[in-house]
Amino acid sequence: MMAEIIGLITARGGSKGIQGKNIRVLAGKPLIAWTIDAAQKSKACSRLIVSTDSQDIKKIAQDWGAEVPFIRPEDLSGDTSKSISVVHHAINYLLSKGIKESDCILLLQPTSPLRTGNDIKNAIKISQSKHADAVVSVTDSPSHPYLAKKISSEGIINSFFNEKFDNIRRQDLPPSYVTNGAIYLNKISSILEENTFLPENKTYAYLMPPERSVDIDTPWDLYLAELILRDKQKNIY
Repeated sequence: MMAEIIGLITARGGSKGIQGKNIRVLAGKPLIAWTIDAAQKSKACSRLIVSTDSQDIKKIAQDWGAEVPFIRPEDLSGDTSKSISVVHHAINYLLSKGIKESDCILLLQPTSPLRTGNDIKNAIKISQSKHADAVVSVTDSPSHPYLAKKISSEGIINSFFNEKFDNIRRQDLPPSYVTNGAIYLNKISSILEENTFLPENKTYAYLMPPERSVDIDTPWDLYLAELILRDKQKNIY
């Protein structure tokens, strides 16, 4: 029997960078609604659950078709709360309701509104074809790590690495990638055993382009996502 995939959207009410970020209107609808919509379009989730501490987020999530079967406790809703702990809390709830450790959790953060239903479906295809413990979305690193610099206490710039890469063309450097926060697909058993979204040597990559990898953390990110989505809407309509 194929494992069930439970979609989990984590959205707390507090946010330092952008007030009310997860329900801030973006290109005509609340930020969280873009993620709910992508999950629904993927038609991949047996359930789509929102973990939140906010009654406002709960109402909006339910209005857009997601379940909110519990309110996240206060000790998992602060600025220093770790995503893995929030997911453990949701998993424990779901296990008490009959899901199996062989099922999968699809963590979809609402701060990635440009991820599509097809992105979700393609990540799931990798998971199923590779029998993967984890599939995580990545994008090209905007700045190659070999070219990173550090500044001494005297204000002097030096290479971050001992090797000197300044005279090497970027296209001659090995490709580098960063996680973009859009998709974390994990076997529940793997999260319980290893307590990480990226188990060593067991995590496969799903590559997404930069234009779908905007992660909303600052007002500038929100502005950029607005421009991209408005442009897409113009092209569609």
